[in-house]
Amino acid sequence: MHANIYNTQGEKIKEIELPVHFEEEIRPDLIKRAVLAIYSHKRQPYGSYKYAGLEASAWTSKRRRSYRSSYGRGISRVPRAILIRNGGMFVWVARVVPNAVKGRRAHPPKPEKNWYEKINKKERRKAIRSAIAATANPHFVLSRYERASEILKPVVDKFGLPIVLESSIEEFSKAKQLKDTLKNLSIYDFIKYVKETRRQRAGKGKRRGRRTKMSRGLLLVVGDTKSPINRISLEGVEIVPVNKLNAEVLAPGAKPGRFTIWTESAIKNLEDLFI
Repeated sequence: MHANIYNTQGEKIKEIELPVHFEEEIRPDLIKRAVLAIYSHKRQPYGSYKYAGLEASAWTSKRRRSYRSSYGRGISRVPRAILIRNGGMFVWVARVVPNAVKGRRAHPPKPEKNWYEKINKKERRKAIRSAIAATANPHFVLSRYERASEILKPVVDKFGLPIVLESSIEEFSKAKQLKDTLKNLSIYDFIKYVKETRRQRAGKGKRRGRRTKMSRGLLLVVGDTKSPINRISLEGVEIVPVNKLNAEVLAPGAKPGRFTIWTESAIKNLEDLFI
């Protein structure tokens, strides 16, 4: 399988042979399993206070003719807190048990629960290869971005998939340089679409630092972690070194087919990874 390499002006300069990753069978089930495992690693354990609902001064004897006994009174034999007492006569209410006011919860979340999901190494690598193959499949890419298909389809028809750029773009140190390159490739309209579709989140997350939701946008895979381009911050573009790829980056939300641009050095470095 071959791909064309384009320069920063969008002109074809040569061809490159792609690694076997791009010929992998696309397995959405494996990708989903790998992505959910990554999400579980970010999950923070939570739980209620160990003695919540158990700190009431409530106790009731269940023996016959015993002081403060609930036996023979036609009431359930549950722990009760005394509100008013006059000799052996009580005004009391149930406490501690789950079905009582101020009682404990029946099955509260436990802070010691282990949320961490494991996945086999070979399975994880196969999921990454499968997600890489999906980035080069027009059907998966266009179906992932149904609302932006009018913007992406002309780009896919013109340049094909995967889109590979020369390694010189990794020396970019300014966002304007990257922005101009994306304009030359007719891809910047997609970035504008991502920014324009930012929307307000439904629910309480609005007041918890997560007011807006936004698409993950374009993925730009580079060859080296030390390249100057890694320091560029451009809204709607995520820059990731090839050795830092995982299933969640390649298929956010476990949906394969993220719109991805590769550099020539990233393609070469990919040959020895995730095998």
